[in-house]
Amino acid sequence: MIARSQTSIRKDVYRRILELGTVSKAELMQEFTLTSSSMTRLLDDLTAHEIIRVSGLGSSTGGRKPILFQTNPTYRYLLGLEISRIYSTLGLYDMQLNLLASKRWKMGASMTPERLVERVGEETERFLEEHALASDKLLGIGVGSVGPLDRERGLIQKPEFFPAAGWEEVPICELLEARLGIPAKLDNGSNTALLGEHWALRGHSPRHLIYLHAGVGLRAAMMSEGRLIRGAADAEGAIGQMIIATDGPRFEGRGNHGAWEAFVSVRALEHRVRTQLKIGRPSLLNDWHPDEIRFADLTEALAADDPLVREQFTEAAAYLGIGLANLINVLHPDIVVLGGPLIEAHPLVFETACATALKNIARGGDYTPAFSLAELKENAVAAGAAFMLLQEWDV
Repeated sequence: MIARSQTSIRKDVYRRILELGTVSKAELMQEFTLTSSSMTRLLDDLTAHEIIRVSGLGSSTGGRKPILFQTNPTYRYLLGLEISRIYSTLGLYDMQLNLLASKRWKMGASMTPERLVERVGEETERFLEEHALASDKLLGIGVGSVGPLDRERGLIQKPEFFPAAGWEEVPICELLEARLGIPAKLDNGSNTALLGEHWALRGHSPRHLIYLHAGVGLRAAMMSEGRLIRGAADAEGAIGQMIIATDGPRFEGRGNHGAWEAFVSVRALEHRVRTQLKIGRPSLLNDWHPDEIRFADLTEALAADDPLVREQFTEAAAYLGIGLANLINVLHPDIVVLGGPLIEAHPLVFETACATALKNIARGGDYTPAFSLAELKENAVAAGAAFMLLQEWDV
């Protein structure tokens, strides 16, 4: 049985209805320490305020058919925002996490915090107009961002490698609240992505999950029994400093020698391909100046089956698998979810990483983790940020 204080029981019942989709009073009674009359009053009150709604009748087990309840998707609406170094994404969601509208844009040299906030405001106004929604129908905006962060104060602190200037000590929640007039909540993008993926996988009842995002850097998050695991420090990118080879490179003069991100990241892959081109390796990219080549060019060459680029992606994927094996050997997750630009570049990255990881894990008993591509792909961070609002909403 789930035991909760009276002040939180309303929130917990709502969240359980959200998770199950449709549920009867009897099913809820099996999980919560409420009397039948108290549960009836709670459900009646949520229904009267249109927070939940009756969705039909269930199957009879001998008596009356039970009334089924579900959350009301149109009670309010949610915004989810991803802030990353390459792209940012804004999504509009209903209260059942259905995506209604989305916009993605590049984070170029002109995308300062102030410009980003204004862009979010402009896109939000367009979303509301297109769906004929009043601004007071928005519950809030959840933000998943690269770190490091001060979540409690809503600050993006000192992230690296943003193309634009000004991304230090940014009070992003304060800026968004002033522009949009709604509450804003902040968390690391890997955490919100994991929340989104856990929601997408809810039918599989996963207990222990690891999410890894491979992009400009490496970011990771873990969940156990439906709860995010947080350490003493809010440093999602620290996973990239796991040492894979003590005699390995110290990438770009920073971090540990032989750190994971020195072998597995968009920046490391770009650097290696440029180096190979400069020493004369044949490639479809030979007509380019090596220093002008970017990740998008590499993905196009990989799709065209360029041997050099394929070799470099395969090597990066193998190192990705080695690092995954280290994580798996320590944390023993049920499912490892992989996402980010490097993972999404080509199926060989996911396949090579998984195969390498499986070769290097310690198998105890029948334990073998499952691997999954991010179900929500480029929307994972934004969707999870919206879901974060639902988790924290005082119903």
